[in-house]
Amino acid sequence: MTLLIFLLILSILVLVHEFGHFIVAKLSGVKVEEFGIGFPPRILSIKYGETVYSINALFFGGFVRLYGEEQAVQKDSQRAFSSKSKKIRAAIITAGVIMNLLLAIVAFSVVYSIVDIPRPLGYVRVEEIASNSPAEIAGLEPEDAIVSVNGEKVTSYREFIQLIENNKGKEVTVELRGKSGEIRVVKVTPRESPPENEGPLGVAITDTEAYSPPVWQRPFWGTVYGLKEAVFWGKQIVGGIGAVFASLITQQKVPEGIAGPVGIFQITGGVAQQGALALLHFLGVLSINLGILNIIPFPALDGGRLLFVGIEALFRGRARAIIPKVERVTNMIGFGLLIALLVAITLQDIRRILGQ
Repeated sequence: MTLLIFLLILSILVLVHEFGHFIVAKLSGVKVEEFGIGFPPRILSIKYGETVYSINALFFGGFVRLYGEEQAVQKDSQRAFSSKSKKIRAAIITAGVIMNLLLAIVAFSVVYSIVDIPRPLGYVRVEEIASNSPAEIAGLEPEDAIVSVNGEKVTSYREFIQLIENNKGKEVTVELRGKSGEIRVVKVTPRESPPENEGPLGVAITDTEAYSPPVWQRPFWGTVYGLKEAVFWGKQIVGGIGAVFASLITQQKVPEGIAGPVGIFQITGGVAQQGALALLHFLGVLSINLGILNIIPFPALDGGRLLFVGIEALFRGRARAIIPKVERVTNMIGFGLLIALLVAITLQDIRRILGQ
């Protein structure tokens, strides 16, 4: 079952990405020679109209082969990719990335249209208290509202955490508001070396609550939080990709935290046990990941192809004519490097799984 779910998720991601290239190319009058899932050798194909639709053996990816994409052509040149303006070519190249980002937003929006959404409380609330912790000894109780620390008003958990971190090992005065509204003041000393999985006070806090909006409002709030979730994961993934490249350059090795196809397959099995909404959220995260990875200006990726469109705009005359040849060579090299990186990540995934 995990394999089927994994293949379904992968197929959706590839189809959506390649459909972006496909539909913009069609709308722009470019002839699409082949729409392929996976990379050759070809397993199955069917021709409909002027386009071959294929399923290929190397299943991790996909492609859209455009007429005149690799080099200028003389026959039916008005329908060739290479004959189109730079704006049209850029639009075709970036369409896949845009479709992946849209898929992620839709996936997140559906999730947040069904589940309760987080809503700011406007204050910090105590959720849990660890046994024998400074918080328990001082008399903090679940559902207490934290009003201030050392006279400084607290409205978010970040403010509270920062104040406590700045005063580790020192006695602090915490003003609390109980469930019935009574105000009390306690003194507590945050630990400098708390036990594992416990903070300096040994208290779990939150500044949000789960809110269930009316049914008619859910699509609106779902879209709002879907966009927020997409932005959040976009930032996380960009930071993660930066860390990967930094590790490859400085340490010449793949970071331990990165997962390839085998690792994603393993994660899919765990996520599937949490239900359909968790899988849909996971699909959104993977879709953003795929979109951002593809826009990196690296040969063989969409970002690399887009870079060459920009380079072409800077040159005129004979220099401009050799750019497609340079692009073909660099794309071949880039594709080889990507395959080598994929193999290295896959081997790392296998070693990690065997180690577990």
